[in-house]
Amino acid sequence: MKSAERIRNLMVMALADGNLTEREVRYLTERCRQLGLGDSELRAAVDFALQAGAEVKLTTDPVEADSLLGDLMRMMAADGALADDEKQLFAVCAVKLGFDGADIDALIDRLLEK
Repeated sequence: MKSAERIRNLMVMALADGNLTEREVRYLTERCRQLGLGDSELRAAVDFALQAGAEVKLTTDPVEADSLLGDLMRMMAADGALADDEKQLFAVCAVKLGFDGADIDALIDRLLEK
């Protein structure tokens, strides 16, 4: 998965609850830096996520999927609250990646420990 796609996915998660907090912006900015992206890619991610029907793009690579779910979880937790809309989006992504209900609970526990 390309770095720009990863940031778009994180922005979709950040906006899932209808709010973008300062802590979320800080996390996204730091994650952009870590991925070697700049302001233009961050702006493009905002534009993408604000479009009607914006969705998280999933991967078929199991290692990349685990990494993506970890990033999505950290994005959810960045503002200090796990909103229902965010949890629902995370669960849908996890199910599409092959996790079932019990696996999702274990996955969330494991990701929150990291």
